[in-house]
Amino acid sequence: MSHAAEKNPSKKDLNKIKPYGDHWDDGKMQFSFTLPVPAGELAREAARLYLEKLGFVHPMVATMEPMGEGYTFFVAYGYATASIELSKIPLHKPEFPVVPHDQLVDLAHKQVRRKIVVIGATTGSDAHTVGIDAILSIKGIAGDKGLEYYPFFKVVNLRAQVDNRHLVDKAVELKADAILVSKMVTQQDQHLEDLKVLSKMLREEKRLSPHLVRVAGGPRIDHRIAKSVGFDAGFGPGTKPSEVANFIVHELIRKISGAPAHSAPHRVDGEGHAPSRPKRRSLFGWLGGRGKDS
Repeated sequence: MSHAAEKNPSKKDLNKIKPYGDHWDDGKMQFSFTLPVPAGELAREAARLYLEKLGFVHPMVATMEPMGEGYTFFVAYGYATASIELSKIPLHKPEFPVVPHDQLVDLAHKQVRRKIVVIGATTGSDAHTVGIDAILSIKGIAGDKGLEYYPFFKVVNLRAQVDNRHLVDKAVELKADAILVSKMVTQQDQHLEDLKVLSKMLREEKRLSPHLVRVAGGPRIDHRIAKSVGFDAGFGPGTKPSEVANFIVHELIRKISGAPAHSAPHRVDGEGHAPSRPKRRSLFGWLGGRGKDS
């Protein structure tokens, strides 16, 4: 894209885009990373050549700082040549209606005709509860009431560091209709490993309801990832409790009625390349970073 397009917005291709640095479509990007090499000219050149090998044009190291013995931190710039077409990006989000509070109450009373038991927990070693508390507690967040506000929900918040076995046993004891699992700790994809273990336990526990709604949430959880580890839905930052309530009610009714589920996205094993170890919208901004409305 030329400088003429910068001056004439009508000439900009707003579908096929590149990063914006100094001017439209220049592809300029900023990077920060660490290399296991002592600070010095060799380290600087290694950082520049590494970006060059990744395909960035005219890479430049702006800052180089030692990060302890034998390590160096860099801030660098480079120009990307690749672009991306927005119209070709698949969005993995659960599909469900979002209706007003009174209408949802009426729907639950008519279709379910009993209390819907919801159990929420932050599992494993994860000690963060701010997000799931905002979804479950009556006060909610940003003026949007939590699930305890809805007369058709019986909400049990097990809070933080809940063992998977304890969560499953509690779900059996209380005859749970829905389980909400919140994950914040994500180092080495630990959140995915924990969710896979829990999902297997839920599948194997024959005393649970066959209509159990299983939802995962957190800052690095999305619908694609949650489906890949065996949950009904997964949602990242930006959710309100009313959206959670709508999803649970509509998904429970769908399961009870036997209606077909939406087709699942392709299975994934993880989100990145971490070393291995011996309205129809997204939900759950539970665990920090809840979006602009939070």
